Amino acid sequence: MRFLQIKHLAAEHLNSAVELDRLCFGGLWAIEGYRRELDSPNSDLLGLWTWETDDCESAQNRAGTETPPLQIPPTLIGIGCLWAILEEAHIIMLAIHPQFQGQGLGQALLLALLKSACERQLERATLEVRESNLAAVYLYKKFGFKEAGRRKRYYEDTGEDALVMWRSGLEKPEFQQYLTVEKREMCDRLHQKNWHLAIDSFEF
Repeated sequence: MRFLQIKHLAAEHLNSAVELDRLCFGGLWAIEGYRRELDSPNSDLLGLWTWETDDCESAQNRAGTETPPLQIPPTLIGIGCLWAILEEAHIIMLAIHPQFQGQGLGQALLLALLKSACERQLERATLEVRESNLAAVYLYKKFGFKEAGRRKRYYEDTGEDALVMWRSGLEKPEFQQYLTVEKREMCDRLHQKNWHLAIDSFEF
């Protein structure tokens, strides 16, 4: 059985974060950049881990009463980061290991970031995304983000524009209800793909 866990990164996770960064972004941040995020009170740096248990252990834990035991160390397969600036959550990073994309894991990580923004009592969320990254654009639109502008030739490697997207109303009670519904639907989708959230995972 395959398990997932979302939690805040710590110092011991930074080498794995840099390796995943290189794979997804070609080396956006060095380890010093991740250390700055850990030290900043205005930054939330989250990781998504996975591990597997054998059939015997899975059967013993199907009731969901305990976090399943680990056979091997968990693998970091996703990272997300936001900056809290005034009343805004700037989502500056969201990445899933290429081998695990297309399974709803980006939705889980984005949901956790938006939950962090709500806990900080932020009112709006903003981000930038390549206009050619249709999967990411679809994901953000699904969560209520709207295109608010463009940054011309923002990405130096391709000269591609960045779409600037916004989502308001994070402080409203109906947004909390929205997150609750999304979490339920997300868990159903993950279970269909044989993923299970560990019970000590990041609370939505």
